[in-house]
Amino acid sequence: MHVSLYVSNIESTVDFYREFFQVEPSKVKEGYAKFTLDSPALIISFVEKPDRIKDNFGHLGFQVQTGEELKEAMTRLQSQGHSLREEIGTSCCYALQDKFWITDPDGYQWEVYHFHDDVEFNDPHYQIKDQPVEKQKVTLGEPASCSPDSGCC
Repeated sequence: MHVSLYVSNIESTVDFYREFFQVEPSKVKEGYAKFTLDSPALIISFVEKPDRIKDNFGHLGFQVQTGEELKEAMTRLQSQGHSLREEIGTSCCYALQDKFWITDPDGYQWEVYHFHDDVEFNDPHYQIKDQPVEKQKVTLGEPASCSPDSGCC
């Protein structure tokens, strides 16, 4: 598979993907870089053209085979200072998954996920956020009212 993405700054892009993919680029030229991955088989190139970057691009992703692989990738990227958004036990795209999201310097979102099982429903509240955020501790209080139209159920 080959993917080509437009980026605003080739140097910051190479720095990010060197850490994300854990490999050196196979080619770097003025305004251009390419990474060649063995697993998964992917050739991804980056072309420095800031005026061609679009904000309505969906996302890219990798499926890992085990929950341990997912945890290792999360730990490695967080230790390198990257912000991740974790989603553990989420139902999305009619599948039960554990995942995290990371965003590159130009806003391209990457989903790294471990698939558990197919499910027959898609969580209607599931939305992809614009940017990963640090995990925050939340304390839930007792709702004042829990009627069906109160929004708490």
